[in-house]
Amino acid sequence: MLINEIMHKNPYTVQSSTSLCDAYRLMNEKHIRHLPVMEEETLVGIITDRDLRLATSRLTETPFDPSAKVSEVMISPVETTYPTNPVEVATQLMREKKIGCLPVLENEKLVGIITAVDLLDALLKLTGVHKPSGRLEVRLTNKPGQLAKIAMILAERKINIHSILTYPDKEDKSRLVLRVNTMEIKTLASEICKENIEVIWPPHISCAK
Repeated sequence: MLINEIMHKNPYTVQSSTSLCDAYRLMNEKHIRHLPVMEEETLVGIITDRDLRLATSRLTETPFDPSAKVSEVMISPVETTYPTNPVEVATQLMREKKIGCLPVLENEKLVGIITAVDLLDALLKLTGVHKPSGRLEVRLTNKPGQLAKIAMILAERKINIHSILTYPDKEDKSRLVLRVNTMEIKTLASEICKENIEVIWPPHISCAK
C-alpha cells in the first residue's frame, strides 16, 4: 500500500502570516488537528491544535497573544513523505520522530497529508478485517515452501485468502496471520493442526508447541 492511496489530497493550509486565532478557528471549522504552513506555494512548517493551545495557555511561562503569527510557533523544518512511498516507511518515520502527521510532497509541491488515524485505517485494510472473514494465526519455520504449504491446504478446500500479515517470531520461526473467506475457522484450524503446522489462533483449537 502506498501513501497516495491513503493521503488526504489538497489539504487545508495556512500562510505563515496567519494569526494563531485564525488558524485555530480553521481547525475547529474543518474538524482537523494539523495545518501545513505555507509561504505562498512553499511548505515552511506545520502547526497542530496542541501547539496552538500550549502557545496561548496561561500555564505557559510566556504565552503568545492569539493575534501572533503562526510562523512564531510552527514546527520547522518539517518531516515529509512522498506519494509513492510505502505506508510502512511513513509509519516508521512517524514512530521514530513521535509525530502525528506527514505532509506529502511531489516535485516540492504540497499534494496531501497523512495522519496517525490514516495509518490505523490502512492497518485495518491490510488485515482485511473490514470484510466478513475468519481469522487464522499459525507459526511457521523459516524455510522455503512453508507459505506455499498453507496456501495449498486452503486451495484444496476452496478457501480464498483475503489478507496475509507476517512477522518474525521466536528463534527460526515466523508468525502468519490470515483472513480467509470462511467462518468455519475451528474446523479449518483442526485440519491444519493435523498437517503438523502450529496453530496459534483460534486459541481453543491451538496446537502450538
